[in-house]
Amino acid sequence: MNLCVIGTGYVGLVTGVVFSELGNDVVCVDKLEAKIENLKKGVMPIYEPGLEEMVARNVAEDRLRFTTDLETAVADAEVIFIAVGTPPREDGSTDLSYVEAAAKGIARSLNRYKVIVNKSTVPVGTGDFVRRVIEDNRRRTVDFDVVSNPEFLREGSAIGDTLHPDRIVIGAPNRVVAMKLLELYAPLERPMIVTDVASAEMIKYASNAFLAVKITFANAIANICDAAGADVTLVAKGMGLDSRIGPAFLNAGIGYGGSCFPKDTRSLIHTSESLGYNFDLLEAAVRTNDRQPLRFIDKMRTVLGGFEGKTIALLGLAFKGNTDDLRDSKAMEIAEVLLAEGAIVQAFDPVAMDNAKAILPNLQYVKNSYEATVGADAVAVVTEWNEFKLLNFERIAKTVKNKIVFDGRNLYDPQQLRRYGFAYFGVGRPGNGLEGQVKIDDGLLSKLTEAAVPTVSKKSAV
Repeated sequence: MNLCVIGTGYVGLVTGVVFSELGNDVVCVDKLEAKIENLKKGVMPIYEPGLEEMVARNVAEDRLRFTTDLETAVADAEVIFIAVGTPPREDGSTDLSYVEAAAKGIARSLNRYKVIVNKSTVPVGTGDFVRRVIEDNRRRTVDFDVVSNPEFLREGSAIGDTLHPDRIVIGAPNRVVAMKLLELYAPLERPMIVTDVASAEMIKYASNAFLAVKITFANAIANICDAAGADVTLVAKGMGLDSRIGPAFLNAGIGYGGSCFPKDTRSLIHTSESLGYNFDLLEAAVRTNDRQPLRFIDKMRTVLGGFEGKTIALLGLAFKGNTDDLRDSKAMEIAEVLLAEGAIVQAFDPVAMDNAKAILPNLQYVKNSYEATVGADAVAVVTEWNEFKLLNFERIAKTVKNKIVFDGRNLYDPQQLRRYGFAYFGVGRPGNGLEGQVKIDDGLLSKLTEAAVPTVSKKSAV
């Protein structure tokens, strides 16, 4: 099948390369000439395990091409995927200007019947919006249909998630149109659900909002465990064995970040308000998540007696492991506060440091985890990279100034670290007699959120 994918970010690039891997002829389009030229040379705009190799293979076998020529790509395609950025506005609503621009470009190039697929994460009603834009701007009276086909990929495992999805959601105006997408996805042999367009759009937002609430609930329980002296990892294990709950997304930490959950939760809140419903539950989850890294910072501040002049080994900058994405990264928020309060921050991340240098040039970037710990008053682990899970703390004990570990992702066994002489402080885990001592004042948190934690610069949303 001849496919056109508009947008070469996480969603667009992964979608295009996976469909080419399945034997389709795919043209990926982007308006940024430098980006397209780099892709033609095999230089990826994002870090994603396995992506570079899969792109190279399909380009070599002439199933995958990159271009800035939208008109030709649309004219030759049977199915056109819109996978452009949908960044948030200040009020939490979704900016659909890139979607609108893509729809206008499609309209000008329509030469025969096409299926237009919204792959970007968009609010309910966007399918109708795209249809109106195309109808108002097409040069020929050519029929087309608009379908919603939300993605559920996770950064760091995007290719695996696209090849082996839990489900494939197709929101189509009728069964005939749906069959086109069913045919396209058939080689994956995964569960498929066909709905109307609006329901498919809601499935994406509802799924992300539910997972965000689940993570936030785990963090709230961790905060209670901190005060009570309980271990949230054991609590989560006991909860997760209940088949009605499940173990996924119950890992307590410093809060969710990235390009999806923060943006999508706020967008759903805005959509619900526009429809006359106050989504109080989701609003509370967003507030709780905003406070979570500040609780971790306050624990560090309490233990260290402030940050002025202290050297902190900060392990992790990306919002999660296996990605270089810094969008809404809680690790970056923590780094900003440490710098603002006078700390010397020796930072290391396996792949995100080049991106971080453009945002926080005053961090001291080092070559590896062990160099970061040299002379450190404390080690703070804030991104769950696999290599951080396997650190040699016997070696680190010989290089740090003070044997203190703040485990923002609950990666370590506290007893093992204590055997090496470290004071261990996790999230919702028993630690060194501090239970109940770290008190978070809501008024202070509000001021910190507004003043002490500047907004980290964002990249394109997909």
